[in-house]
This record gives sequence, C-alpha cells and structure tokens, in this order.
Amino acid sequence: MTTERLAGYLNALSDEQARAELQRCCGARQWVDAMLAARPFGHDAELLASAERVWWRLGRVDWLEAFAHHARIGEGAGDAWSRREQAGMDGAGEDTRRALAQGNRDYEKRFGYVFLICATGKTAEQMLEALRGRLMHDPATELRIAAGEQASITRLRLDNLVAP
Repeated sequence: MTTERLAGYLNALSDEQARAELQRCCGARQWVDAMLAARPFGHDAELLASAERVWWRLGRVDWLEAFAHHARIGEGAGDAWSRREQAGMDGAGEDTRRALAQGNRDYEKRFGYVFLICATGKTAEQMLEALRGRLMHDPATELRIAAGEQASITRLRLDNLVAP
C-alpha cells in the first residue's frame, strides 16, 4: 500500500490529533467522525474521494454546522487559513466592503446561515457579484450551492494540512 503526503500525514496522527486537523478543514462533527473511521487511507486520492463522498452523504443539519464555522466574507477572518482564503478582500474599496456587509446581512436573513463561498483566488468584487446572484436562488438550490462551496473549501484545507 503506497501512501502519499496527505494520507500518510493523517494516518500517522493519533485519533485526537487527526480529529483536530480534520476539524480545521470542516466543522461538521459527523464528517470528522466518518473521516476518522475511514482511516487508514491508502493514498491521497482515496482520502480526497472519501472526504467528498462523506460530505455529500450528510444532510442539512450537518452542512449548517460546517457553515457556522466560517467567518463572514469581509469581516476580518480569524485564523491564518481564513485570512489567506479571503486575501481578495485586501484591496477592496469602502463601497465594496459596505455592499458585502449589507449583502451578508441580507443573505443571512433570507437563508439563515452565513454566505459561503470558496474565496481563494477571488477578488472582493467577484465575491460580491456571486453573493448578489445567489440571493436570487430558492432556499433548496442555495443550500446545495453553499454545500458545494464548503466541499471546495474542505478540499483546499485538506491540501493545506501538508502544504509547505
């Protein structure tokens, strides 16, 4: 059985250490528990496929739990990963920041959870445009889109566990 960098890293951790690392990637307890139960992983592709499969088998309550672990776009994300992910906010003008803050409030009022977007590589203007477009969705459609964004974020964060 060959292991690659990510699989080898997570396989080598104690359950407690692996739980902490996986929680950094996705805040849904059921996802973390299922990923722990799936260890050991033979290789990175198996681990990433498992992460995706487990995520899409979860439901609304689990997804909302994961969403709740994210800072609002543009509100000074807490940890280093979030700051890096939201780096597109760094050059945002005051008008864009105000529009995002209002959009965040409108989104939360409409859907009941934080606006979630895989912000890596996106400018503040692109995130604002996405937010405005997604406000037009019906709740069921938007939940699936937000879940897809969380899946993308989780994938990037898993990669970050072993990034140099």
